Amino acid sequence: MRILIVEDDPGLAAGVSKILEGEGYAVDVVRSGEQALLAVEQEAFDLVILDVGLPGMDGFEALRRLRATAQRVPVLLLTARDAVDDRVRGLDLGGDDYVAKPFAMSELAARVRALIRRSQAQAGPKIVHGPLELDTVARRAYLAGAPLELAAREWGVLEVLLTRADRIVSKEAIIQAVANWGEELSPNAIEVYVSRLRAKLEPAGVQIRTVRGFGYMLEDYREP
Repeated sequence: MRILIVEDDPGLAAGVSKILEGEGYAVDVVRSGEQALLAVEQEAFDLVILDVGLPGMDGFEALRRLRATAQRVPVLLLTARDAVDDRVRGLDLGGDDYVAKPFAMSELAARVRALIRRSQAQAGPKIVHGPLELDTVARRAYLAGAPLELAAREWGVLEVLLTRADRIVSKEAIIQAVANWGEELSPNAIEVYVSRLRAKLEPAGVQIRTVRGFGYMLEDYREP
């Protein structure tokens, strides 16, 4: 899951990023409406957290332009404005939820989970591959019915492989899906995460195959 934060307050952006990254999300941050529109045009995000009180183009205008492009990415409006008219305006422009500052980080994280859960309701939040089950909303994994403990980056790599289980996934594609902007993540690091996943999954018969020169793919599951 990839989230874009549009917030001009560096301290607040850093705090929200830390909370969401701790829950296993890949998080990118921009500081203006113009940068947000460019980012959404170039990257696929699962959620945008958008501050209304941005300098220059405010969040309302950024949201209006975003929806004019037929982008349906969920948008959580984040603002100090607490007037009913502002809340109504944001929702009418296509916002999916609204949080007024100051707020509790735990509440924000819960609203993020709820929006992502809602957006994935039709496709279903659970991915199943043989005895492996990944609940992408609850952020829980199970192997043969038992909870599977995964570090945040292991979760991200596994999620990429599961959502593209029918094809080879390059190391570069995995890095793009799980790394934040400006984060140094090498192909060698991906090899380490894949090795850790193999150690946890192979006893149950879930195999990650290396395709030399191309990347990785999940083997069709066969009962061990």
